[in-house]
Parts: sequence; structure tokens; C-alpha cells
Amino acid sequence: MSTYLVVFVGVLLLAVAGTPLARKVGLRLNAVDQPDARRKVHVIPTPRLGGLAIFGSTLVAALLLGNRYNITQLASILVGATMISFLGFWDDRFTLSPWVKLLGQLFAAGLLVMTEVSITMLRVPLLNYGATVLWVVGITNAFNLLDNMDGLSGGVAAIAAAYFALMCSFSGQYLVGALAIAVMAACIGFLIYNWTPANIFMGDSGSLFLGFLLAAIGIKLRFPDNVPFVTWMIPLLVLGVPLFDTTLVTISRLRRGLNPLTTPGTDHSSHRLTYAGLTRREAVLVLYLVGFFLGLVALFVMRASVLEGYLMGVMAIVPACYGLWRMEHPPFWPSKPRDPQ
Repeated sequence: MSTYLVVFVGVLLLAVAGTPLARKVGLRLNAVDQPDARRKVHVIPTPRLGGLAIFGSTLVAALLLGNRYNITQLASILVGATMISFLGFWDDRFTLSPWVKLLGQLFAAGLLVMTEVSITMLRVPLLNYGATVLWVVGITNAFNLLDNMDGLSGGVAAIAAAYFALMCSFSGQYLVGALAIAVMAACIGFLIYNWTPANIFMGDSGSLFLGFLLAAIGIKLRFPDNVPFVTWMIPLLVLGVPLFDTTLVTISRLRRGLNPLTTPGTDHSSHRLTYAGLTRREAVLVLYLVGFFLGLVALFVMRASVLEGYLMGVMAIVPACYGLWRMEHPPFWPSKPRDPQ
């Protein structure tokens, strides 16, 4: 617990001090997100290099704890995360092809597989490797898509990281837990400046970095008191909010004949909540609450029997499926969507 406290306070201070510096860098480099009523909700130009503060503060903590980790696995995680963050930075500053970013994500996921940071529950190694790459790339992009409203992606990441850290402490994985604490603290420090109305965005350099790290932490989680046949669903529950949002926009855009990867727009779950009458702040808080309750369900599944675990899984997936259907209809998706208020 003392390690957790030191990591939390240290990273929090670094993020609080580093985010204003990242804002100045963003302004100097002209890495500024311009308002666009058709696809964005902010109304003033806003720097979007806040991810540099999240990346830097988390990286410092990981390097200081590095001598206690499996150095090969830690190196693959940090190298992959750095590569992902750099690609995001380049996209924030100069714009990058989605396919180039995807290739970088596949390479970074491959680094994890090569160092055995991999899903292990399937009997065929190739299936484990494929599932690992799919998980890492999916979660990385899910957080990128979720970064569509002030405070949303950072807050959801902080909640997920907090649950991962708690689960690690229960299972004795204190070093993996310390990395999760670092992610949580970096997000909280950044949210001071990103909460509505935000004066800086994390940009792709932050959202892709957070998604990759949380995906890797989810893989590293171990639950010695239960069987993989049950515990495989725990990371999915903890990261349920970004997974739901990604599934929603993918289905919605495909239904409308649009490319789900390259088509921007105000069709995310947060936007749809504002169409139904919530303010942006209320919409973000609702999604925080959903993430909080999904984390509680995941904590229960940690100790659940097979029957109990799958009952809880069904209790989560049924409302999610209903939500996917319901949010495609008024008042969540009017025939002529207006800009969120």
C-alpha cells in the first residue's frame, strides 16, 4: 500500500504540473483542435497534446519501478505504449492515415505477444495470440473513439485503472497494480484541466496510450482463486463503457453505410445522452456511473462460481444489447440530430 501511495502522489503531481506545459507545447506547435459543428462539441480552439502529460508522468513511474518487474515484459509494454503515443502525437500535430496507426497498433500488440504478455485461456497458442492482438487493438481504438467529450475518456480510464489496481491487490499482483495506480493518477491530474469546460484535450497521444496500457494490464491480471472459464469476462466488464461505445458507433455507422473507423461524428453514447436532454457534464457523469457499476460486477465475478459468474455476465450483456437498440431511436437518435448542448 505504501508503494501505491507513493506512486499515486508522485504521478498525480507530475500530471498536474505537466499538463499546463503540454498545453503550451500544443499552442506553440499549433496542435489545436478547431471547432466543427458537424462532428465536435467544443466551440473554441483547444490544444490537444494533453496526452504528453499522461504519457510522461506514467512513464516516469514505470521506469522507477522497472527493476522490480519482468524487465522483458515491461520493456515490451513501455516500447509499445511509447510507439502508440508517438503515432498519436504525430496524428495530433500533422494528421496520420488511420491505416498507418492501425499498422503501428498491430506491431505494438505483436511486441506483447513476443514477450508472452498474452491471453492464455485458449488451448491453441495461435488463437491466444490472435485474441491478444484483437483485444489490444480493440481497446486501444475504443478509448480513442471514447475521447469525444470533456472529461470522458480520462475519467473512464481512471475508474477502470482503479478497479484493476484493486483487483491486483486482492490477487497479490502489486507491481501490475502499481502501474494501474500510475494510470489512474495521471488521468486524475489531467482531468483537472480537461473537465468541462476543458482548456486542453488529451488527443490521440493520450487516448491511444491509455487504451494500450489498460489492455496490457487487463491481460496481465491473474485470478488464482477462480478459473479462467469465469474470469475471462472481468476485463471486459471493467472496460465495458468504451467497448459499448465502440460497438454502438460501429453498428450505427455500418447501418448507415459509413466507414466506422474513418467517419467522425456526434453519434457516440455521450452525444446521444445529450440528445435525450442531459447536459454534457451530466452525460459524462452517467457514463462514469455505468463504469463504476460494471466494475462492481467485475469484483463480484472475481469470487463467483461458474453459474454465478455467467448469470452476472448475462445481467450485464442483456441491458447492453437493449441499450444498443434503444440508442438508435428517439430521443437518443433523432431523425435530424442536433449539436449537443
